[in-house]
Amino acid sequence: MAKAVQLDTGKAPGAGANQKGGTTTKLKNLFSLLVCGSLLASTLAGCSGSSTAQNNTAASGGDDAVTIKVFSNLTDRTSGQGLIEQTIFDAYMAENPNVTIEVEALDDESYKTKFKAYATGGNMPDLVNIWCSPSFLDEVVAAGTLEPLNADDYADYGFTEGSLDGVTYDGQIYGLPRNTDVLGFYYNKDMFEANGVEVPTTWDELLEVAQVFQDAGISPISMDGQDKWPLAHFINCMIGTVKGADTYATMVNSVQNSDYSDPVWNDTISAAAEQASLLFQPGFETTDYATSLNLFVNGQSAMFFMGSWEMSMAPDFEVGYFTMPDFDGDGEGVIGAYNGGGYAVSFSSAVKEEAIALLNYMFEPENWSNLSWKNGVCMSAQDSTQYLTGNETALQNDIINALNNASGITGMTYNDLGDSAYKTLPEDSTAEVLSGMISVDDFFANLQNG
Repeated sequence: MAKAVQLDTGKAPGAGANQKGGTTTKLKNLFSLLVCGSLLASTLAGCSGSSTAQNNTAASGGDDAVTIKVFSNLTDRTSGQGLIEQTIFDAYMAENPNVTIEVEALDDESYKTKFKAYATGGNMPDLVNIWCSPSFLDEVVAAGTLEPLNADDYADYGFTEGSLDGVTYDGQIYGLPRNTDVLGFYYNKDMFEANGVEVPTTWDELLEVAQVFQDAGISPISMDGQDKWPLAHFINCMIGTVKGADTYATMVNSVQNSDYSDPVWNDTISAAAEQASLLFQPGFETTDYATSLNLFVNGQSAMFFMGSWEMSMAPDFEVGYFTMPDFDGDGEGVIGAYNGGGYAVSFSSAVKEEAIALLNYMFEPENWSNLSWKNGVCMSAQDSTQYLTGNETALQNDIINALNNASGITGMTYNDLGDSAYKTLPEDSTAEVLSGMISVDDFFANLQNG
């Protein structure tokens, strides 16, 4: 395999495909590798490598002008993952002067709507964002929308164990995962100390902590209920603390067979519905992502439930992180984690070879994996051990420690384990039951009859 240029940093057509989704491998194998450090400015200062750049130019069609159209869900190109993505694109164009990369970026929901329009119209951009879940990929792969990739090309890219499962169909991979996403609670350490509370380790302790903050006139947990999927993740994390290594298999069985008879479903849904008004801010069901984040950053809530992709937040107070407290109190369980977004190449691309070359360049470990962690943005789906510097932030260390001390992961959440039509059903039903719009019995009736 021709190596992609390295930054010097000091989910044929797949009709009838069979999804082989998430994993519950031991976290010490899966996540203990995900550590590195330092700043973006220093990483860009050493960008060069002329001989390798020539290889990339050759992969991009020599001196012929090439335009690669990218469709991204990273709308902010000045910070976070959007900055990392744009930084890599800029470096690639600098090393390949014949290549122009045009980016169209939309927020998640708008992105998904236009993705369907592109797929239907047959004019899909060359390199596209994907979600490594059945709810997004099953129909896309079956329709022949994505270009199959050669798995052997990525043998030394350091993808962690199980991370390619979500993009693999009938033994063929159709994309590369971008991140390892972990769900949990960001918390205001200053606020915890001022109110005399400790990080909860059980569900009952979480309720006690929430009551302390309620009594103090502070919203305990800021929750994005308008987008609905965070509520499904919340429930899935609760289930993970009970079912442990069997969580993923339990979720798959429930979704595929419309079987929600396992007591863990009723126990967790009932408890969350009963305590939602204690745990979350008033009107959480109509609060969007940005507002829920701002409630926490502005000191109006003590905690914020969200994924590890927000680890770069820097409010004017010290932030800590913990995963879902143990619901049944037995001291066992797994944490909510999975491989979320990624990238794929359009099957209909007129510059397919060039798009694959760009994709491969992005996922050279020295690029995405290195830059995303060094800047505290997210954890990649690749081994980043070689980039350890010891300069990780306290928040990064909190997340790493939570991962390394866990016995396993949940894998993909239940709302993403069916087709695209199913995805709407559990997300709507979870939001409705937690906000008191429907009963627990109605929740299960919806899922069983949908």
